[in-house]
Amino acid sequence: MTDEICYLSARELARRIRAREMSAREVTEAHLARIEAVNPRINAIVTLTAERALREADAADAALAGGAEPPPLHGLPVAHKDTHETAGVRTTSGSPLLATNVPARDELVVERMRAAGTVMLGKTNVPEFAAGSHTFNPLFGTTRNPYDLSRSAGGSSGGGAAALAAGLQPLADGSDMGGSLRNPASFCNVVGLRPSPGRVPSWPDEAAWGTMGVQGPMARDVADVALLLSVLAGPDPRSPIALETPGSAFAGTLEADLTGLRVAWAPRLDGSIPFEPDVVATLEPTVKVFAELGCVVEEACPDLSGADEVFRVLRAWRFELGLGTVMDRHRDRIKPAVVANIEDGRRLTGADLGRAEVLHTRLYHRVREFFERYDLLLAPVCQVVPFDADIEYPTEVDGEPMSSYVDWMRSAYLISATGCPALSVPGGFTAGGLPVGLQVIGPHRADLAVLRAGYAFERATAYGERRPPL
Repeated sequence: MTDEICYLSARELARRIRAREMSAREVTEAHLARIEAVNPRINAIVTLTAERALREADAADAALAGGAEPPPLHGLPVAHKDTHETAGVRTTSGSPLLATNVPARDELVVERMRAAGTVMLGKTNVPEFAAGSHTFNPLFGTTRNPYDLSRSAGGSSGGGAAALAAGLQPLADGSDMGGSLRNPASFCNVVGLRPSPGRVPSWPDEAAWGTMGVQGPMARDVADVALLLSVLAGPDPRSPIALETPGSAFAGTLEADLTGLRVAWAPRLDGSIPFEPDVVATLEPTVKVFAELGCVVEEACPDLSGADEVFRVLRAWRFELGLGTVMDRHRDRIKPAVVANIEDGRRLTGADLGRAEVLHTRLYHRVREFFERYDLLLAPVCQVVPFDADIEYPTEVDGEPMSSYVDWMRSAYLISATGCPALSVPGGFTAGGLPVGLQVIGPHRADLAVLRAGYAFERATAYGERRPPL
Protein backbone atom coordinates (compact mmCIF):
# COMPACT_ATOMS: atom_id res chain seq x y z
CA MET A 1 0.00 0.00 0.00
CA THR A 2 2.90 2.37 0.78
CA ASP A 3 4.30 2.12 -2.75
CA GLU A 4 0.83 2.55 -4.26
CA ILE A 5 0.29 5.77 -2.32
CA CYS A 6 3.75 7.08 -3.16
CA TYR A 7 3.26 6.76 -6.90
CA LEU A 8 -0.13 8.42 -7.01
CA SER A 9 -0.10 11.78 -8.74
CA ALA A 10 -0.08 14.93 -6.65
CA ARG A 11 -3.50 15.74 -8.08
CA GLU A 12 -4.96 12.42 -6.95
CA LEU A 13 -3.36 12.61 -3.52
CA ALA A 14 -4.75 16.12 -3.03
CA ARG A 15 -8.20 14.96 -4.17
CA ARG A 16 -8.24 12.00 -1.78
CA ILE A 17 -7.13 14.15 1.15
CA ARG A 18 -9.78 16.78 0.39
CA ALA A 19 -12.44 14.07 0.08
CA ARG A 20 -11.32 12.57 3.43
CA GLU A 21 -10.64 9.26 1.66
CA MET A 22 -7.09 9.43 2.97
CA SER A 23 -5.54 11.54 5.71
CA ALA A 24 -2.52 13.80 5.34
CA ARG A 25 -0.89 11.75 8.12
CA GLU A 26 -1.43 8.54 6.17
CA VAL A 27 0.11 10.09 3.05
CA THR A 28 3.05 11.50 5.01
CA GLU A 29 3.68 8.23 6.85
CA ALA A 30 3.70 6.36 3.54
CA HIS A 31 6.30 8.72 2.10
CA LEU A 32 8.43 8.56 5.26
CA ALA A 33 8.36 4.75 5.07
CA ARG A 34 9.34 4.91 1.41
CA ILE A 35 12.19 7.29 2.23
CA GLU A 36 13.44 4.94 4.94
CA ALA A 37 13.36 1.98 2.55
CA VAL A 38 14.76 3.60 -0.60
CA ASN A 39 16.66 6.80 0.16
CA PRO A 40 19.81 5.10 1.52
CA ARG A 41 20.39 3.69 -1.97
CA ILE A 42 19.89 6.92 -3.94
CA ASN A 43 20.77 9.68 -1.42
CA ALA A 44 18.15 12.11 -2.71
CA ILE A 45 16.90 13.55 0.59
CA VAL A 46 19.76 14.79 2.76
CA THR A 47 17.94 16.52 5.61
CA LEU A 48 14.85 14.72 6.89
CA THR A 49 12.31 16.51 9.09
CA ALA A 50 10.10 13.53 9.92
CA GLU A 51 8.70 14.74 13.23
CA ARG A 52 7.90 18.16 11.82
CA ALA A 53 6.24 16.54 8.80
CA LEU A 54 3.95 14.46 11.00
CA ARG A 55 3.02 17.47 13.12
CA GLU A 56 2.17 19.46 10.00
CA ALA A 57 0.18 16.53 8.56
CA ASP A 58 -1.84 16.30 11.78
CA ALA A 59 -2.47 20.06 11.63
CA ALA A 60 -3.63 19.71 8.02
CA ASP A 61 -6.07 16.98 9.01
CA ALA A 62 -7.35 19.00 11.95
CA ALA A 63 -7.92 22.04 9.74
CA LEU A 64 -9.90 19.96 7.26
CA ALA A 65 -11.95 18.39 10.04
CA GLY A 66 -12.71 21.88 11.33
CA GLY A 67 -14.24 22.87 8.01
CA ALA A 68 -11.36 24.93 6.59
CA GLU A 69 -11.25 25.33 2.82
CA PRO A 70 -8.16 23.31 1.76
CA PRO A 71 -5.54 25.06 -0.40
CA PRO A 72 -4.45 23.33 -3.64
CA LEU A 73 -1.53 21.32 -2.20
CA HIS A 74 -3.17 20.59 1.16
CA GLY A 75 -1.36 17.81 3.01
CA LEU A 76 1.12 16.94 0.24
CA PRO A 77 4.59 16.05 1.60
CA VAL A 78 7.49 17.80 -0.15
CA ALA A 79 11.25 18.15 0.39
CA HIS A 80 12.75 21.41 -0.90
CA LYS A 81 15.92 21.91 -2.91
CA ASP A 82 18.85 22.49 -0.54
CA THR A 83 19.65 25.84 -2.16
CA HIS A 84 16.20 27.20 -1.26
CA GLU A 85 16.01 28.91 2.12
CA THR A 86 13.71 27.17 4.59
CA ALA A 87 12.91 28.79 7.92
CA GLY A 88 14.14 26.64 10.80
CA VAL A 89 15.56 23.91 8.54
CA ARG A 90 19.20 23.90 7.46
CA THR A 91 20.03 25.06 3.96
CA THR A 92 23.56 24.05 2.94
CA SER A 93 23.84 24.44 -0.86
CA GLY A 94 25.95 21.28 -0.61
CA SER A 95 28.85 23.16 0.98
CA PRO A 96 30.60 22.33 4.28
CA LEU A 97 30.80 26.08 4.79
CA LEU A 98 27.01 26.11 5.26
CA ALA A 99 26.67 22.79 7.09
CA THR A 100 25.02 24.44 10.10
CA ASN A 101 23.23 27.27 8.27
CA VAL A 102 19.61 27.54 9.46
CA PRO A 103 17.71 30.41 7.79
CA ALA A 104 15.19 32.48 9.68
CA ARG A 105 12.91 32.82 6.65
CA ASP A 106 11.46 30.89 3.75
CA GLU A 107 12.35 32.13 0.31
CA LEU A 108 9.50 32.96 -2.02
CA VAL A 109 9.03 29.58 -3.72
CA VAL A 110 9.01 27.78 -0.36
CA GLU A 111 6.71 30.43 1.09
CA ARG A 112 4.22 29.89 -1.74
CA MET A 113 4.30 26.10 -1.50
CA ARG A 114 3.75 26.18 2.25
CA ALA A 115 0.89 28.67 1.86
CA ALA A 116 -0.61 26.19 -0.63
CA GLY A 117 -0.64 23.50 2.07
CA THR A 118 2.49 21.39 1.67
CA VAL A 119 4.02 19.37 4.50
CA MET A 120 7.80 19.70 4.83
CA LEU A 121 9.73 16.42 4.55
CA GLY A 122 13.17 18.07 4.48
CA LYS A 123 15.74 19.01 1.82
CA THR A 124 16.97 17.42 -1.42
CA ASN A 125 20.60 17.08 -2.48
CA VAL A 126 22.44 19.46 -4.83
CA PRO A 127 25.95 19.88 -6.26
CA GLU A 128 28.21 22.16 -4.23
CA PHE A 129 26.77 25.67 -4.64
CA ALA A 130 24.47 24.19 -7.31
CA ALA A 131 27.39 24.27 -9.77
CA GLY A 132 26.95 21.71 -12.50
CA SER A 133 24.48 19.07 -13.61
CA HIS A 134 25.79 16.14 -11.56
CA THR A 135 24.65 16.03 -7.93
CA PHE A 136 27.56 15.34 -5.59
CA ASN A 137 29.17 17.35 -2.82
CA PRO A 138 31.62 16.86 0.07
CA LEU A 139 28.89 17.27 2.69
CA PHE A 140 26.38 14.60 1.65
CA GLY A 141 27.98 12.67 -1.21
CA THR A 142 26.44 11.62 -4.53
CA THR A 143 22.80 11.25 -5.54
CA ARG A 144 22.30 8.17 -7.71
CA ASN A 145 19.88 7.54 -10.52
CA PRO A 146 16.90 5.37 -9.51
CA TYR A 147 16.88 3.74 -12.96
CA ASP A 148 20.53 2.65 -12.62
CA LEU A 149 22.26 3.22 -9.30
CA SER A 150 25.67 3.37 -11.00
CA ARG A 151 24.59 6.46 -12.96
CA SER A 152 24.19 10.17 -12.28
CA ALA A 153 20.78 11.63 -11.41
CA GLY A 154 21.79 14.90 -13.08
CA GLY A 155 21.65 18.27 -11.36
CA SER A 156 21.60 20.71 -9.89
CA SER A 157 18.05 19.72 -8.91
CA GLY A 158 19.20 16.09 -8.96
CA GLY A 159 18.01 15.23 -5.47
CA GLY A 160 14.52 16.44 -6.29
CA ALA A 161 14.35 14.54 -9.59
CA ALA A 162 15.64 11.30 -8.04
CA ALA A 163 13.18 11.65 -5.15
CA LEU A 164 10.30 12.00 -7.60
CA ALA A 165 11.36 9.00 -9.66
CA ALA A 166 11.80 6.88 -6.54
CA GLY A 167 8.41 7.79 -5.07
CA LEU A 168 9.81 9.78 -2.15
CA GLN A 169 7.69 12.87 -2.88
CA PRO A 170 4.97 13.80 -5.39
CA LEU A 171 6.26 17.29 -6.30
CA ALA A 172 9.63 19.05 -6.28
CA ASP A 173 10.85 22.61 -6.53
CA GLY A 174 14.06 23.45 -8.33
CA SER A 175 16.03 26.06 -10.20
CA ASP A 176 17.58 26.25 -13.65
CA MET A 177 20.37 28.41 -15.01
CA GLY A 178 22.01 26.04 -17.46
CA GLY A 179 19.63 23.08 -17.32
CA SER A 180 19.25 22.33 -13.62
CA LEU A 181 15.54 21.52 -13.87
CA ARG A 182 15.66 19.92 -17.31
CA ASN A 183 18.82 17.77 -17.16
CA PRO A 184 17.88 15.85 -13.97
CA ALA A 185 14.31 15.45 -15.23
CA SER A 186 15.72 13.90 -18.41
CA PHE A 187 18.09 11.61 -16.50
CA CYS A 188 15.40 10.46 -14.03
CA ASN A 189 12.42 10.11 -16.43
CA VAL A 190 10.37 12.84 -14.78
CA VAL A 191 9.11 16.24 -15.98
CA GLY A 192 10.85 19.56 -15.36
CA LEU A 193 9.88 23.00 -16.58
CA ARG A 194 12.26 25.92 -17.01
CA PRO A 195 9.63 28.71 -16.97
CA SER A 196 9.92 32.05 -18.69
CA PRO A 197 11.99 34.52 -16.67
CA GLY A 198 9.67 36.25 -14.22
CA ARG A 199 7.01 33.54 -14.41
CA VAL A 200 8.08 32.30 -10.97
CA PRO A 201 9.28 35.32 -8.97
CA SER A 202 12.53 34.96 -7.07
CA TRP A 203 13.20 36.45 -3.64
CA PRO A 204 15.60 37.10 -2.00
CA ASP A 205 17.82 37.79 -5.00
CA GLU A 206 20.72 40.25 -4.96
CA ALA A 207 20.62 40.61 -8.76
CA ALA A 208 16.87 40.58 -9.18
CA TRP A 209 16.83 41.93 -12.75
CA GLY A 210 18.69 38.89 -14.08
CA THR A 211 16.95 36.46 -16.43
CA MET A 212 19.43 33.58 -16.81
CA GLY A 213 18.58 31.77 -13.58
CA VAL A 214 14.95 30.85 -12.87
CA GLN A 215 13.07 28.69 -10.38
CA GLY A 216 10.36 26.23 -11.29
CA PRO A 217 8.51 22.94 -10.85
CA MET A 218 9.24 19.25 -11.32
CA ALA A 219 6.88 16.28 -11.03
CA ARG A 220 6.25 12.84 -12.48
CA ASP A 221 3.79 14.11 -15.08
CA VAL A 222 3.01 17.34 -16.91
CA ALA A 223 -0.31 18.00 -15.19
CA ASP A 224 1.38 17.88 -11.78
CA VAL A 225 4.03 20.31 -13.06
CA ALA A 226 1.21 22.64 -14.11
CA LEU A 227 -0.41 22.22 -10.69
CA LEU A 228 2.78 23.29 -8.92
CA LEU A 229 3.32 26.12 -11.42
CA SER A 230 -0.18 27.39 -10.59
CA VAL A 231 1.06 27.83 -7.01
CA LEU A 232 4.52 29.21 -7.82
CA ALA A 233 3.58 31.64 -10.60
CA GLY A 234 2.10 35.10 -10.28
CA PRO A 235 3.23 38.63 -9.47
CA ASP A 236 5.09 39.64 -6.32
CA PRO A 237 6.28 43.16 -5.49
CA ARG A 238 9.63 41.79 -4.26
CA SER A 239 10.58 40.72 -7.80
CA PRO A 240 11.02 43.52 -10.37
CA ILE A 241 10.62 41.15 -13.33
CA ALA A 242 7.64 39.15 -12.02
CA LEU A 243 5.05 38.58 -14.74
CA GLU A 244 1.51 39.76 -14.00
CA THR A 245 -0.29 36.60 -15.18
CA PRO A 246 -1.77 34.91 -12.09
CA GLY A 247 -0.87 31.33 -11.24
CA SER A 248 -4.50 30.36 -11.76
CA ALA A 249 -3.85 30.54 -15.52
CA PHE A 250 -2.08 27.18 -15.19
CA ALA A 251 -4.70 25.48 -13.01
CA GLY A 252 -7.11 24.54 -15.80
CA THR A 253 -7.13 21.67 -18.27
CA LEU A 254 -4.13 21.00 -20.48
CA GLU A 255 -6.26 19.27 -23.11
CA ALA A 256 -5.62 20.85 -26.50
CA ASP A 257 -5.95 19.98 -30.17
CA LEU A 258 -2.47 20.17 -31.73
CA THR A 259 -3.75 19.79 -35.30
CA GLY A 260 -1.91 22.16 -37.62
CA LEU A 261 0.71 23.18 -35.11
CA ARG A 262 4.01 24.03 -36.83
CA VAL A 263 6.74 22.09 -35.05
CA ALA A 264 10.48 22.37 -35.68
CA TRP A 265 12.66 19.37 -34.76
CA ALA A 266 16.35 20.00 -34.15
CA PRO A 267 17.95 16.62 -33.37
CA ARG A 268 21.37 18.24 -32.88
CA LEU A 269 20.15 21.79 -32.34
CA ASP A 270 22.09 24.06 -34.71
CA GLY A 271 24.76 21.43 -35.40
CA SER A 272 27.44 23.22 -33.38
CA ILE A 273 27.55 20.70 -30.52
CA PRO A 274 28.00 16.92 -30.33
CA PHE A 275 25.42 14.39 -29.11
CA GLU A 276 25.82 10.76 -28.12
CA PRO A 277 24.24 8.60 -30.82
CA ASP A 278 21.95 6.90 -28.27
CA VAL A 279 20.29 10.23 -27.46
CA VAL A 280 19.30 11.05 -31.02
CA ALA A 281 18.46 7.43 -31.88
CA THR A 282 16.05 7.26 -28.94
CA LEU A 283 14.27 10.50 -29.78
CA GLU A 284 14.08 10.28 -33.59
CA PRO A 285 11.17 7.79 -33.69
CA THR A 286 9.51 9.43 -30.68
CA VAL A 287 9.22 12.82 -32.35
CA LYS A 288 7.02 11.25 -35.03
CA VAL A 289 4.27 11.22 -32.40
CA PHE A 290 3.77 14.94 -33.01
CA ALA A 291 2.94 14.25 -36.65
CA GLU A 292 0.46 11.60 -35.48
CA LEU A 293 -1.09 14.27 -33.25
CA GLY A 294 -1.71 16.40 -36.34
CA CYS A 295 1.32 18.67 -36.24
CA VAL A 296 3.38 19.70 -39.24
CA VAL A 297 6.91 18.63 -38.31
CA GLU A 298 10.11 19.57 -40.11
CA GLU A 299 13.77 19.83 -39.21
CA ALA A 300 14.76 23.40 -38.36
CA CYS A 301 16.55 25.36 -35.66
CA PRO A 302 16.92 29.06 -34.88
CA ASP A 303 20.33 30.68 -35.28
CA LEU A 304 21.88 30.27 -31.81
CA SER A 305 25.17 32.00 -32.59
CA GLY A 306 26.35 34.04 -29.63
CA ALA A 307 24.25 32.05 -27.14
CA ASP A 308 27.29 30.23 -25.77
CA GLU A 309 29.16 33.45 -25.08
CA VAL A 310 26.08 35.08 -23.56
CA PHE A 311 25.55 32.21 -21.16
CA ARG A 312 29.17 31.83 -20.10
CA VAL A 313 29.78 35.53 -19.55
CA LEU A 314 26.59 36.16 -17.57
CA ARG A 315 27.06 32.96 -15.57
CA ALA A 316 30.65 33.86 -14.65
CA TRP A 317 29.54 37.36 -13.63
CA ARG A 318 26.83 35.87 -11.41
CA PHE A 319 29.24 33.41 -9.78
CA GLU A 320 31.67 36.17 -8.89
CA LEU A 321 28.88 38.35 -7.56
CA GLY A 322 27.43 35.61 -5.38
CA LEU A 323 30.55 33.76 -4.24
CA GLY A 324 33.53 36.07 -4.75
CA THR A 325 33.81 37.11 -1.10
CA VAL A 326 33.28 33.48 -0.01
CA MET A 327 36.24 32.44 -2.18
CA ASP A 328 38.40 35.21 -0.73
CA ARG A 329 37.85 33.82 2.76
CA HIS A 330 37.65 30.08 2.09
CA ARG A 331 39.31 29.34 -1.25
CA ASP A 332 40.67 25.99 -0.06
CA ARG A 333 37.18 24.81 0.99
CA ILE A 334 35.45 25.37 -2.37
CA LYS A 335 35.69 22.90 -5.23
CA PRO A 336 38.19 23.96 -7.93
CA ALA A 337 35.54 24.19 -10.65
CA VAL A 338 33.63 26.82 -8.67
CA VAL A 339 36.85 28.73 -7.98
CA ALA A 340 37.54 28.73 -11.72
CA ASN A 341 34.04 30.11 -12.43
CA ILE A 342 34.54 32.93 -9.93
CA GLU A 343 37.93 33.77 -11.39
CA ASP A 344 36.38 33.84 -14.87
CA GLY A 345 33.95 36.41 -13.51
CA ARG A 346 36.75 38.55 -12.11
CA ARG A 347 38.51 38.68 -15.46
CA LEU A 348 35.45 40.13 -17.17
CA THR A 349 35.56 43.73 -18.31
CA GLY A 350 32.80 46.20 -18.86
CA ALA A 351 33.28 45.64 -22.58
CA ASP A 352 32.77 41.89 -22.09
CA LEU A 353 29.47 42.44 -20.32
CA GLY A 354 28.38 45.02 -22.90
CA ARG A 355 29.13 42.65 -25.76
CA ALA A 356 27.19 39.87 -24.00
CA GLU A 357 24.15 42.13 -23.65
CA VAL A 358 24.28 43.05 -27.34
CA LEU A 359 24.59 39.39 -28.35
CA HIS A 360 21.75 38.53 -25.97
CA THR A 361 19.48 41.10 -27.61
CA ARG A 362 20.32 39.91 -31.12
CA LEU A 363 19.65 36.31 -30.05
CA TYR A 364 16.27 37.33 -28.65
CA HIS A 365 15.18 38.86 -31.94
CA ARG A 366 16.39 35.94 -34.07
CA VAL A 367 14.48 33.51 -31.88
CA ARG A 368 11.41 35.75 -31.86
CA GLU A 369 11.44 35.76 -35.66
CA PHE A 370 11.92 31.98 -35.75
CA PHE A 371 8.77 31.53 -33.68
CA GLU A 372 6.83 33.61 -36.18
CA ARG A 373 7.33 30.62 -38.50
CA TYR A 374 6.99 27.82 -35.93
CA ASP A 375 4.84 27.24 -32.86
CA LEU A 376 7.24 24.89 -31.07
CA LEU A 377 10.84 23.74 -31.18
CA LEU A 378 11.79 20.19 -30.17
CA ALA A 379 15.33 19.12 -29.26
CA PRO A 380 17.13 16.70 -26.96
CA VAL A 381 17.42 17.91 -23.38
CA CYS A 382 20.89 16.42 -22.86
CA GLN A 383 23.80 15.62 -25.12
CA VAL A 384 24.49 12.42 -23.18
CA VAL A 385 22.62 9.63 -21.45
CA PRO A 386 23.02 9.34 -17.65
CA PHE A 387 26.74 8.82 -17.06
CA ASP A 388 28.87 7.10 -14.42
CA ALA A 389 28.01 8.64 -11.05
CA ASP A 390 31.60 8.30 -9.87
CA ILE A 391 33.06 10.75 -12.40
CA GLU A 392 32.83 14.53 -12.16
CA TYR A 393 31.51 15.03 -15.70
CA PRO A 394 31.73 13.44 -19.17
CA THR A 395 35.14 14.31 -20.57
CA GLU A 396 34.04 13.70 -24.15
CA VAL A 397 30.81 13.50 -26.13
CA ASP A 398 30.79 11.45 -29.33
CA GLY A 399 34.58 11.70 -29.50
CA GLU A 400 34.73 15.48 -28.89
CA PRO A 401 36.65 16.50 -25.74
CA MET A 402 34.79 18.45 -23.07
CA SER A 403 37.13 20.98 -21.46
CA SER A 404 34.94 21.83 -18.45
CA TYR A 405 32.07 20.51 -16.38
CA VAL A 406 29.54 22.67 -18.26
CA ASP A 407 30.58 21.81 -21.83
CA TRP A 408 28.33 18.74 -22.00
CA MET A 409 25.30 20.83 -20.93
CA ARG A 410 25.15 23.08 -23.99
CA SER A 411 21.94 21.57 -25.39
CA ALA A 412 20.20 22.94 -22.30
CA TYR A 413 22.09 26.14 -21.61
CA LEU A 414 21.92 27.46 -25.18
CA ILE A 415 18.15 27.42 -24.71
CA SER A 416 18.51 29.18 -21.34
CA ALA A 417 20.15 32.07 -23.17
CA THR A 418 17.13 32.45 -25.46
CA GLY A 419 14.78 33.20 -22.55
CA CYS A 420 12.21 30.74 -23.90
CA PRO A 421 10.19 28.40 -21.67
CA ALA A 422 11.43 24.82 -22.03
CA LEU A 423 9.97 21.55 -20.78
CA SER A 424 11.81 18.27 -20.27
CA VAL A 425 9.36 15.42 -20.76
CA PRO A 426 10.18 11.67 -20.84
CA GLY A 427 11.07 10.88 -24.43
CA GLY A 428 11.98 7.20 -24.32
CA PHE A 429 14.65 4.77 -23.18
CA THR A 430 17.88 3.56 -24.70
CA ALA A 431 18.35 -0.11 -25.47
CA GLY A 432 20.13 -0.32 -22.12
CA GLY A 433 17.12 1.07 -20.26
CA LEU A 434 18.37 4.60 -19.58
CA PRO A 435 15.89 7.51 -19.75
CA VAL A 436 16.17 10.20 -22.43
CA GLY A 437 14.24 13.46 -22.19
CA LEU A 438 12.69 15.47 -25.00
CA GLN A 439 12.94 19.27 -24.74
CA VAL A 440 9.77 21.11 -25.77
CA ILE A 441 10.56 24.81 -26.30
CA GLY A 442 8.06 27.57 -26.95
CA PRO A 443 8.03 31.24 -27.89
CA HIS A 444 8.76 33.80 -25.23
CA ARG A 445 6.30 33.56 -22.32
CA ALA A 446 4.35 30.73 -24.00
CA ASP A 447 4.63 28.48 -20.94
CA LEU A 448 1.06 27.21 -21.22
CA ALA A 449 1.50 26.21 -24.87
CA VAL A 450 4.63 24.26 -23.93
CA LEU A 451 2.77 22.46 -21.13
CA ARG A 452 -0.13 21.58 -23.42
CA ALA A 453 2.18 20.14 -26.09
CA GLY A 454 4.12 18.16 -23.48
CA TYR A 455 0.87 16.86 -22.00
CA ALA A 456 -0.37 15.62 -25.38
CA PHE A 457 2.97 13.95 -26.10
CA GLU A 458 3.07 12.35 -22.66
CA ARG A 459 -0.42 10.89 -23.00
CA ALA A 460 0.41 9.50 -26.43
CA THR A 461 3.65 7.81 -25.35
CA ALA A 462 3.34 6.99 -21.60
CA TYR A 463 7.14 6.83 -21.18
CA GLY A 464 6.81 8.58 -17.83
CA GLU A 465 4.79 5.68 -16.44
CA ARG A 466 7.80 3.35 -16.51
CA ARG A 467 9.03 3.08 -12.93
CA PRO A 468 12.60 2.41 -11.78
CA PRO A 469 13.52 -1.13 -10.64
CA LEU A 470 14.11 -0.27 -6.99
